[in-house]
Amino acid sequence: MEADRRARLLGVALRALVVDRLGDGFDESCATGVTSMGRGAALVHRQQAWVLVDDRHDTALGPAVAWATSVGATSLQLLAPQAAGLLARRAACFSPERFPIEVWQIEDRRQTPAVAEALPADVRPPPEHLELTDLIAGAGADVVVEHGVVAGEVAGLEVCRAVTDPQTGSVRLEVGVGVHDREAFTLMHGDVPVARALADVVAAVQRHRRRGAEPHPLNRLARERLLRHQLIEHPDSLGLRTLESVAPPVPRRNVKDAVPCVARGSDAEGTEVLVVCSHGIDLDVVPFALDARMAAQPTATVIIAVEGRDAHPVQSRLAGLATGDVRLLAVP
Repeated sequence: MEADRRARLLGVALRALVVDRLGDGFDESCATGVTSMGRGAALVHRQQAWVLVDDRHDTALGPAVAWATSVGATSLQLLAPQAAGLLARRAACFSPERFPIEVWQIEDRRQTPAVAEALPADVRPPPEHLELTDLIAGAGADVVVEHGVVAGEVAGLEVCRAVTDPQTGSVRLEVGVGVHDREAFTLMHGDVPVARALADVVAAVQRHRRRGAEPHPLNRLARERLLRHQLIEHPDSLGLRTLESVAPPVPRRNVKDAVPCVARGSDAEGTEVLVVCSHGIDLDVVPFALDARMAAQPTATVIIAVEGRDAHPVQSRLAGLATGDVRLLAVP
């Protein structure tokens, strides 16, 4: 469907949903016109923002709150056909006194309050996958375990992963960046011993994942994980005593997508701190960070670390609406 036509239809759908909910309480003179957003459609009625999500539902909360606060709204009604349970869980981490948020599950014109879904259960990797960690570390890669997946990273870039063949049930370590690269590497270098192949890839990637390296595809990928790697090596740059990687609140779908990553540590006084690293101006990083805190340590102080040019006032504004101590920090 053409973008303009779809935007108009979304606007009509949003207005109908608002009228359905408010009934006689809807006053046309107190409603703004419908605004087309990158994630859907939005309007304001009596200082209450209404947003109908149409795209990338699981990351829609941050952009919706950012838009609502930018137009002076004092609360948000988020209407989501998909991922409403996840959005409700994250919305509950915002202070209802500072900015009330309600999430609604939408099915056609039926609106029901969204029930916050539970965090994903902790998944332990198969023991035979964990047996490959010595091989990964021996080749010079960092062992990273997230949501049951054992992988090796070089300065934050995944270069290998433990997999089980679905046909034979055999376990192997596949070398490469992402599933397609691992498949191509196996076809081209299948006769090379895994330890040597991995060591060669680690050495090649290390040349590009270091300070001062020339721009290259290998240092453009997973910039948020490169930042986490550097902060883990130098936790004192954040005023911390220790820092180690932990799994994100939800599994990462694709190693080539820019998705925030998480680390946990403590300062000199023993206060627990959760560090969420992000790349680019990510409007959803605050809800993601709040979800990560809930999964890893609900009482921790949260530091959202971004490269200096990526720090934006809107992220600080959203952090100020959250429960607990949440800070945005620009890292040189």
